[in-house]
Amino acid sequence: MKIRTKVLSLIPAVCLVASVAVDADKLVILHTNDTHSQIDSTDDGRGGILRRKVLIDSVRAVEPNVILIDAGDVVQGTLYFTLYAGEVERKMMNELGYDIQILGNHEFDNGIEALADMYSKMNASKLSTNYDFSGTALDGLFKPYEIREIGGKRIAFMGINIDPEGMIASKNCVGVKYLDGFKAANATAWHLKHNEKVDMVVAITHIGYEHDPGPGDVSLVRSSEDIDLVIGGHSHTLIDPTSDRSPECRVANADGDTVLIAQAGRKGQYVGEITIDLDDMSMNSRVIPVNGRFDGSIDGDAAGMLEQYRRGVDSLQSIKVGHAKVDFTTSTPGLLNMMSDFVKDEGSRLLGEKVDMGIINKGGIRCGMPKGDISRGLIMQMLPFDNRLVVLEISGSDLLAALDVMASRGGDGVSEGVEALIDGQSHRCVSATIDGKAIDPEATYKVATIDYLANGGDYMKPLKNGTLLAKSNNVLYDDLIKYLSGKKKSMKPDNTQRMKLK
Repeated sequence: MKIRTKVLSLIPAVCLVASVAVDADKLVILHTNDTHSQIDSTDDGRGGILRRKVLIDSVRAVEPNVILIDAGDVVQGTLYFTLYAGEVERKMMNELGYDIQILGNHEFDNGIEALADMYSKMNASKLSTNYDFSGTALDGLFKPYEIREIGGKRIAFMGINIDPEGMIASKNCVGVKYLDGFKAANATAWHLKHNEKVDMVVAITHIGYEHDPGPGDVSLVRSSEDIDLVIGGHSHTLIDPTSDRSPECRVANADGDTVLIAQAGRKGQYVGEITIDLDDMSMNSRVIPVNGRFDGSIDGDAAGMLEQYRRGVDSLQSIKVGHAKVDFTTSTPGLLNMMSDFVKDEGSRLLGEKVDMGIINKGGIRCGMPKGDISRGLIMQMLPFDNRLVVLEISGSDLLAALDVMASRGGDGVSEGVEALIDGQSHRCVSATIDGKAIDPEATYKVATIDYLANGGDYMKPLKNGTLLAKSNNVLYDDLIKYLSGKKKSMKPDNTQRMKLK
């Protein structure tokens, strides 16, 4: 395999080795991904960072060789991040004793300076093989790989990150140079196997199991010759070898050898465990549920550290801003429709004249609204990003191209009066109307959305061709809180499927 000079220029001349003196015949790797600031348990009682600590400590108590790894997106998704900007997650990662971690795309949500401040205080080894941080605040914080000597074997770890284009807001990753993830992974793995003479190469990734758009872990394995194990994140995939419904955990590489792929779902509801036999380097994996069975052994000191932050979270949950007559869930159209109509209404108010259409992406809505009182804290958790509402003037052809992007992922949110039909085979938008009238490619339209999408985020590149007419000074959740506070009646959802299969 040809070594890529551009990739290997990031690899230091000095070999990065951490020695583990304990002599044993196996290595246990514990791994997490996409926790998304889920410090407490989820609504269904699963997960919770304190329970996870009990589980990890119990494994360390009986196994001499344990490495704890996180595959990115530790942050963003609950009020703990909104209020404390990663401080809670950082402290808990250190408290749990993570050994190695890589970046997810949401680590960039508060910008490079904030990310550098947060990660400079992380105790774990920080790896990134295919981001070049030269000249940025992150310069010098990350290594392209690390080699650990365990039980007489040399095991190398590297970190493969997602392409920021269309995924990370450009203002939040200024100066970061992306190197092709597959080329970086394969060139680095070749170097590790043939020059460093390692016994195993572990790729820790945040590219998704098989991400669309763009290839993921399965494609990476199929293109590789020297990667032995992939520990992934980003797609929130639960790979459970005991389940018939689980995605494949073993995939053939370019040489026909089987490579293990592992990923542990999302929100800390599971911890992945990989056991490696250091005699023959064979391995097995499983996922361990994180649930209430650990509650009797919670670490009191760690719980006390969290309490001060939990009080701030709880205080926002007590401020009522509205009422829902029934559940608004993320699995039915009602919440997406409500948000799209809000965006259109607020855009019209902001512009001072009627807007033709509102657009919102599913990924921007992080939780539902249960029946009953709606709190300020819930809205902030539902819309945790630093997005602002904008109104664009855009051509019909670019608007149709944007609907094509939305159709490619099964449809996003569009406002009342819009109907878009999706072809089930091509996953393209084959027709779209506003109030019964077909969108004219030659006409111009006023479209309300959020600045993240307007700047091409979530792969909505066609919206970048629009002209900005108005922009809110408020974060989106503040605009929605004011909007809901003005409603006198309880809300009930419109569950019409506005973007639907033809």
